[in-house]
Amino acid sequence: MMIGYLANLALPRIGEITRCVTLGKSEKIAVDKLVGTVIIERTIDFFSILLLLLIIVFTSGAIINEFLKESIFIPFKEKVLSVWNFSWVYWVLLVLLVIIILYMIIRYKKNLRKIGFFSKIFDIVKGVISGLQTITNLERKWEFIFLTFLIWISYALMTWVVVFSLESTSHISFWNSLIILVIGGLAMSVPVQSGFGAFHYAVSRALVVIQGVSLEDGLTYALLTHESQIIFEIIVGIISIYIMYGRHHKVKNADPAFTSDAGQKS
Repeated sequence: MMIGYLANLALPRIGEITRCVTLGKSEKIAVDKLVGTVIIERTIDFFSILLLLLIIVFTSGAIINEFLKESIFIPFKEKVLSVWNFSWVYWVLLVLLVIIILYMIIRYKKNLRKIGFFSKIFDIVKGVISGLQTITNLERKWEFIFLTFLIWISYALMTWVVVFSLESTSHISFWNSLIILVIGGLAMSVPVQSGFGAFHYAVSRALVVIQGVSLEDGLTYALLTHESQIIFEIIVGIISIYIMYGRHHKVKNADPAFTSDAGQKS
């Protein structure tokens, strides 16, 4: 997990793949199956933050709803409309092309499997589907639900505790920190490295509009929240890389059993 967070500092979302590869090597699990579990995880995160967003919309005051409308809903709507502004002819052709490709794949699946590249693709897709099916085969479903709830409570507390670092934000209630959590979570979904810039912009503006905090203090809060996480991720990520790779490499080189075993195999 921490190696994945560290990788996200280099490229947006590359940490998801890095996490699957690292876990796959250490636990001898097929990477494609782990990709399926990551898709489930992100889907649950999406619905969790959507649920919080709906609760906030229906229970909060007009100022908060206006901010959400102006800063999130309207820009999202415009983005979607800009995508659908293409001529309907392009969309019809695109749908037909997808249908034809899917038909050809299904129709000639056996023949395509004889080709190494397509055989590998089919195996990956099968593994991803197998990973996705894990959500229906959970042995401890209630424990899963409880831990999901506990994770989001921890996120909320992590967001709230930082408000006491500044006098200007120390009056913010736990409930209002949930609003910051949702807005920050939406900003973190922007495809930039670890939310740099997007998180600071969204959270600082939300504090200005919703809590009447100055823009400078809003940015300070955003910096304290975000950069404290980044520093933690860098430190623990480097330690995790050493634990996963560096320490094992040293033990392998130092342990005579490895050397003798290697000699017997050779």
